[in-house]
Amino acid sequence: MKKFIIGLFFTTIGLVSFAQQAAVAIPTKVEAESAASQGTLTLKEAEFNFGKIPQGKPVTHVFSVKNTGTTPYKLDNVQASCGCTTPVWDKDKVLAPGESIDITVGYNAAAEGPFTKPVTITYEGSQTKQFIIKGEVWKTPTESAPANEKMNDIKN
Repeated sequence: MKKFIIGLFFTTIGLVSFAQQAAVAIPTKVEAESAASQGTLTLKEAEFNFGKIPQGKPVTHVFSVKNTGTTPYKLDNVQASCGCTTPVWDKDKVLAPGESIDITVGYNAAAEGPFTKPVTITYEGSQTKQFIIKGEVWKTPTESAPANEKMNDIKN
């Protein structure tokens, strides 16, 4: 009798867990085709490293974005995580399927130290893509280098 109750318990647990797995929604063919026709945005590169840049010297990089979907659309917004990064793009351009657009991203390099800044592209109302710029800003010297008196020995 004990074996029967234990067997019944494990069978019940197994059926409950199977029922929960079966409840996962599987998209229908129509839903899958609809999602595929909405279009996608492909970035040529998802990250760019400026390397070491001097403080106070703004830098820029151009990111290329391509419409790999089947319907035309335009970029609703391109927004950086802070005011030190400025994205510029043709806000009126409608991307036909297979067409590309360039987004120029500038970084003002005012603050010393390493930085990593995400930039988010919003398109098709609520879809987003993100790319990252990073690098390290080094502090430029405020004074000129000290005179080297040993240079006089070399000149003679």
